[in-house]
Amino acid sequence: MAAYRRAAVNEIDVRPTAGDDARVGEPDLSRLLLEASRVLGAEIVAGLHERGFPDARPGHAALFMHIDRRWGTRLTDLARRARMTKQGMMLLVDDLETRGYVRRVPDTDDSRAKMVRLTARGRRFVAEARRAVAAVEARARRELGERRYEALRDSLEFLVGGGEGVEEA
Repeated sequence: MAAYRRAAVNEIDVRPTAGDDARVGEPDLSRLLLEASRVLGAEIVAGLHERGFPDARPGHAALFMHIDRRWGTRLTDLARRARMTKQGMMLLVDDLETRGYVRRVPDTDDSRAKMVRLTARGRRFVAEARRAVAAVEARARRELGERRYEALRDSLEFLVGGGEGVEEA
């Protein structure tokens, strides 16, 4: 740890060179991934707006991606799957329930618990969201070309999965 601190202090004391200035404006990988996520998410939401869901928000995906579309899912399971707090998921469920996308019903296995289920409107939303995502992915595939698109997907899966199961080219 002390060696790391010394190296960091020494780097601060070093005067930047002309080559360093060129890198200052270059965004780091995490920034590029975040911006790509925002752009693609906004494109999907715009597609949902066009498909009759003007109240769609990117944050709604945390629930829709993790809910069992047939039987519903406990709020605690939704929170765990989405890597959110139970309180945060409860606020999201409250919002989506008010909008008519989900409803809470008693859990048949545990009378103390509630299941979150999609309403008919919620099921239509999920179907349209799948179409919107497919349209965005098709556009990316067209613009990048097949090889670059597949390389991008493989690389992202490798990074997200910690490098499991993807072979080096």
